[in-house]
Amino acid sequence: MNISFGRLARHRLAIALSAVALMAGVSSASAQSVIKWLHLETNADRLGTWQEIAAAYEAQNPDVKIDFQFLENEAYKAKLPTLLQSNEAPSMFYTWAGGVLEAQIATGALRDITPAMDADNGAWRNSINKAAVDGMTFDGKVWAAPVQSGVVSFFYNKELFDQAGVDGTAIGTWDEFLEAVKTLKAAGINPIAGGGGDKWPLHFYWSYLAMREVGQDGFAAAKGGEGFAGEGFVRASERLIELGALEPFQPGYLGATWPDATAAFADGRAAILLGFENTATPTIQGGAATDGKGLEQSNIGRFPFPVIEGAPGLITDDFGGINGWVVTANAPPETEEFLKFFTNAENQAIVAERNAILPTTIGAEVGVKDPSMAEAAAQKAKATWHQNYLDQDLGPNVGRVVNDMSAELAAGQISAEDAVQQIQDAFSLEM
Repeated sequence: MNISFGRLARHRLAIALSAVALMAGVSSASAQSVIKWLHLETNADRLGTWQEIAAAYEAQNPDVKIDFQFLENEAYKAKLPTLLQSNEAPSMFYTWAGGVLEAQIATGALRDITPAMDADNGAWRNSINKAAVDGMTFDGKVWAAPVQSGVVSFFYNKELFDQAGVDGTAIGTWDEFLEAVKTLKAAGINPIAGGGGDKWPLHFYWSYLAMREVGQDGFAAAKGGEGFAGEGFVRASERLIELGALEPFQPGYLGATWPDATAAFADGRAAILLGFENTATPTIQGGAATDGKGLEQSNIGRFPFPVIEGAPGLITDDFGGINGWVVTANAPPETEEFLKFFTNAENQAIVAERNAILPTTIGAEVGVKDPSMAEAAAQKAKATWHQNYLDQDLGPNVGRVVNDMSAELAAGQISAEDAVQQIQDAFSLEM
């Protein structure tokens, strides 16, 4: 983080907190609007950062009180639908992009925040990465304020690549990736750590291959009603079968969980891992390693999912999760104003620095300290399209089939045509 920026942010926050202390008891007594902030955050450090930012807002807006309300993750999912229809509905709450958000919109309990986004010549909208805003948009309306995202990338063991004579920085196309896999295998190295038992780690491959084969317009058309049985999705499935036929994964990968796959990579038992960047894979892999240390950060390289030559998908089209905050229909009008404050570059840089997230606010990436996450943040800033995880974006029923088919394709247990037909059948039931 730029030192002067960080000091300025902390200085302003300190002034605001001092003001809160001076007016303790006054703001709560005179508050006319109460913003009920429902969350599921159990990390004390992250929650503490949010509370400091909320206190700073209250200091600047003494007629507003922000009331933090907590629900445990599973209770959150179970109780939220009922809560939204009650008199105790929160003013704002945490959401996931895609099918989860779309289902919440359908309840009629949310408020369209497009007017707030577009006020002042679109100042709020333009302060956030366009791909992230698009991920929270349905039917031309913005329904949630994005705050963080993740991007799935390839991570590789530089020492193992050097042993095999593979240059990870030179992998830009799918054919080049397959050649790298073959070269690693020929050198006696397990190329890829796979979590086939959980299935969803393998859906990363099918999703990215589909994105590369059909591009953003083709994917939008599929989700818009054309479906997932077209030629581009068949070709993506054929490419996953082709990869699986090389036997690139560690022994027993079809029964391996995601932690097992991470451990295989961390132990050096596989050279490549297709993993997240919203949780700093290079950092957390150490905890999964047999020795509790894992690979040195300097030994981990990274490259984006390759393109397919001749196909419309771009290297700047990325894949991962998007999270944000929605506003409920009867929330105080100040709720959007608070979210503007919470998502401004200064505050999100603080959140990024303290809580190790990939912020969606433009300029907030200066707060990212982890080197690999900083690289991912720079990549995301250039994103031309951000596709949310399909098991979230398409809803749980279709997502489950995508995950199942991805595992079966990688194992060579189903044809490309049959796999996409099963995905299409599940998708048709949701239309």
